[in-house]
Amino acid sequence: MSLKEVREKIQKIDDQIIELIAKRTDMAEDVLEEKKKEGMGIDDEEQREIVLNRMVEAATEHNLDAGAVKQIYEILIEMSTERQRELSGKGELQP
Repeated sequence: MSLKEVREKIQKIDDQIIELIAKRTDMAEDVLEEKKKEGMGIDDEEQREIVLNRMVEAATEHNLDAGAVKQIYEILIEMSTERQRELSGKGELQP
């Protein structure tokens, strides 16, 4: 396999990652609706820790840098939280 072919495969994977990030972020609306039904606020520190711990464990199982994966998921969680704030009309500076 040539370098060009390897890079094309990586590009396809990158495209899939972006699609999955978009799908994950789009779920913020569903999450927000369910939080409203349960009388919860946007920030859910307990769930954040559950997700981060689960992903660190998964990273370790796949022999990936758990710290880097944790950083990635912290960003993904923040993207979801920001989207929920936008949808609720609270803006990005509100808790």
